[in-house]
Order: sequence, then C-alpha cells, then structure tokens
Amino acid sequence: MTITVAIDCMGGDHGPGVTVPAAIEFVRDHADVHVILVGLTDSIVPLVGDAAIDRVSIRHAAEMVSMDESPSMALRNKKDSSMRVAVNLVKNGEADACVSAGNTGALMAISRFVLKMLPGIDRPAICGVLPTITGHVHVLDLGANVDCSPEHLLQFGIMGSSLVSALEHRDRPTVGILNIGEEEIKGNDVVKRASELLWESGLNFVGNVEGDGLYKGAADVIVCDGFVGNVALKTSEGLAQMLATFLRQEFRRNLFTKLAAVIALPVVKRFKNRVDHRRYNGATLLGLKGIVVKSHGSADAFGFAYALRRAAEEARSGVLARISERVAQQQPLQETA
Repeated sequence: MTITVAIDCMGGDHGPGVTVPAAIEFVRDHADVHVILVGLTDSIVPLVGDAAIDRVSIRHAAEMVSMDESPSMALRNKKDSSMRVAVNLVKNGEADACVSAGNTGALMAISRFVLKMLPGIDRPAICGVLPTITGHVHVLDLGANVDCSPEHLLQFGIMGSSLVSALEHRDRPTVGILNIGEEEIKGNDVVKRASELLWESGLNFVGNVEGDGLYKGAADVIVCDGFVGNVALKTSEGLAQMLATFLRQEFRRNLFTKLAAVIALPVVKRFKNRVDHRRYNGATLLGLKGIVVKSHGSADAFGFAYALRRAAEEARSGVLARISERVAQQQPLQETA
C-alpha cells in the first residue's frame, strides 16, 4: 500500500528551503510513500534538481498564506494557496494526508471548511506529543479551542485514545484530564463535569492529572481546553530553552568547566536527543474527515521529516476509521445517560 502525502511547501518560516529537501529525503527512506509538493513551481523545481525519484510529484499553487495572515482572509481570498491546494488533495482523494508548517489558524480554518468534521465530533483539536520520563504523552487540545464544554473534552478523550490505539496498537490507553489537583473536588465546573463524563465513557480514564504529571507519564493521553494546553506547551518550550542556555553558560564559565564539558559531552548529547523537540514535531488536527498534520513553523528539515512521518503513520494505521468507530460506540451511551 502506497501512502501519498501532500506537502504545503510554501508554509513555515523557511518555506521550500526546508520542506522540499525534507520531503525528498523522507521518500528515499520510505519506499511506500509518495509525496506531492505543492507550491510555486519555480521555487520547488530547482530544489528537486536531478533527484531520480519517481515517487515525488509537483502541483503548482499560485498563492501562499503568510504566517501572520488572518485565517478568514486566507480562507476567503486565497483559494489557490499552497495550503488550500494541499488540503484539497486530501479532500478529493489524491492524497492520504497533508502536512503544513504554515499559519496554524489558517490551516485550521481551511481544513475545517474543506474537509468538514467527522460525525459526532463538534470541533477539531490540535493533538501533539511530548516526552515523558516513561516515554511520551499525547496532549490535546493545544490551541484550537480556547473555550470548551465538558462534551468537547469528552470528544477529545475519545479522539486521543483512538489515535494512540491506532498508532501504538494498544487496546486501552490511559486517559487523564489536566487539572489543578488530583482530587475530584478540584477544578472548575467544566473540568468537573468533563471528568464525570470521562468516567462514564468506557475509556480507560485515570482521573485528574496535575501539570507535573504531563512529564511523569501519568497517562497516555491528557485532555484540556486549548487555552490551558497552549500555555502549558509554550511554558514547557520556554523552560527547555532556559535550561539549555543555563547549561551552556555553566560549561563555558572557565577552563575547568570547559574541560568538564568535553568529558560530559557523550552524556549531554544523549540528553539532548531525548528532549530534542524536533523529534516530537507534528501536531495532528484531530476530528476532521482527513489527516492534517501541523509542523512547527520554525522546523528545520530534520524536524519537518518527523511531521511527515507522523502523517504517514496515521494514514497507515487507519486513525480516522478508529475515531469514527469509537464515536459511534459512544453515542448510544450518551443517549441513555
């Protein structure tokens, strides 16, 4: 089975200079993947060069969505943007998934308008992966929905659990809800009601998870509204940058610390690999009738390749069918509740 991934080559901070080389290298490493490079042909062709790869094709798009462009303007006025054309390829069945490093708001608006929502899902959610002491955790929502109802958080739990089941072949991944305390009495009314729904859902719900539980491996899936999720994500990124800066400063402090840095170099490299955010690049817009993966806008070719890998894995694993099946099972429970 060949997986076809449509790539918005013009999106992100670096555009084709990153997306095209990453796509070509990814195809070389994955014999079952075909990529469609979407964007300005004149910008893409020179980067493809003489690469003798029959699983790379180019689709011209005359426009591009800037990183600071209004989502509504991008949706209404740029129907031939590389982002819109790439999503349309998923819609008409020419591609199994779409990857973009472009404007998150525009990608969400265009994807929701073009692909529509899966039955039983009210809103799409951004689901990303974070490293933990025990492995990794899937967290959603990371910014698509600032305000959520308890029912939305239940749907996030269903989608996240289905995603992990499909990708990691686990029957009952654990699900938690991000809260200010582990006790059931903690949290606002929305979180408390969402917790009740999750306990009744049949999911492998483990209850409330505090902020530090994100990295302790308290659950395989952690749900929250987009406001909380985005703040937690950006705070984590800032903390990681601060610790890396502190470490460099201390190792450069004097001759002795520089010598210590040389001795510690193998350990530092292994540590860096374990927490390298590029290895966790690629957040899925869950809930749509199609697979759309959002790469970090500043991702380099190494990081962008991980977003491509995530998209291909989701297409292979039948994530959409898993979510639809689980939602259909859930609806009778909600009707009798």
